Amino acid sequence: MANTVFIKPRHRVQVKPGAVVTLGQAAQIAAPDGGLIRRLKTIPLYRIQPSDKNIVIIDMMQMIRAVFDVDSSLDVQMIGPSQTIIEVVYEKRNVSTASFVLVWLLLFVGSAMAIMNFHEDVSMQQVHRHLYEMMTGQAVDKPLLLQIPYSLGLGIGMILFFNHWFRKRINEEPSPLEVEMFNYQQSIDQYVILHENKESLRPLDDA
Repeated sequence: MANTVFIKPRHRVQVKPGAVVTLGQAAQIAAPDGGLIRRLKTIPLYRIQPSDKNIVIIDMMQMIRAVFDVDSSLDVQMIGPSQTIIEVVYEKRNVSTASFVLVWLLLFVGSAMAIMNFHEDVSMQQVHRHLYEMMTGQAVDKPLLLQIPYSLGLGIGMILFFNHWFRKRINEEPSPLEVEMFNYQQSIDQYVILHENKESLRPLDDA
């Protein structure tokens, strides 16, 4: 037990271009000896190359081989995921104010058109007229008594649905959009793991 090392690969790690990925960055390490842990954390696993673009996969076999290169007497126990996704983060370009305003206008106009077209398809104005006539006994062309609260409620409902007021989260529960984005990211990660891991893809004639 004294020579047992437990290694748990992290799911995703972000590094800068040209960085050297160490075992301490790619995984969590547990061992009885604190000095051994510090030594294992500094083991280099991979240097980011320009040809790697933005994704590199380091699997547990690379980690085990790197540990054995340092001390072959260690008993390495791998737990958790079998690989770590290394995401190379490049410096982001500043977005110009004109581009931001243009994108904002496109989203605003597109959203407004989508809502108006939906209301036109379901004859929402006609429904409001009938409801107003049923409630008051009077027929009017613009039942503002219903339309104004409905418009306010539509905006409040969207805020509650997406669980955000600008950058402020209303509560800790994830919004449906965040859940869908999480599922999408999980699918991307699975695809990347299967297609970017060179050790798991080996030609038939490659010994």
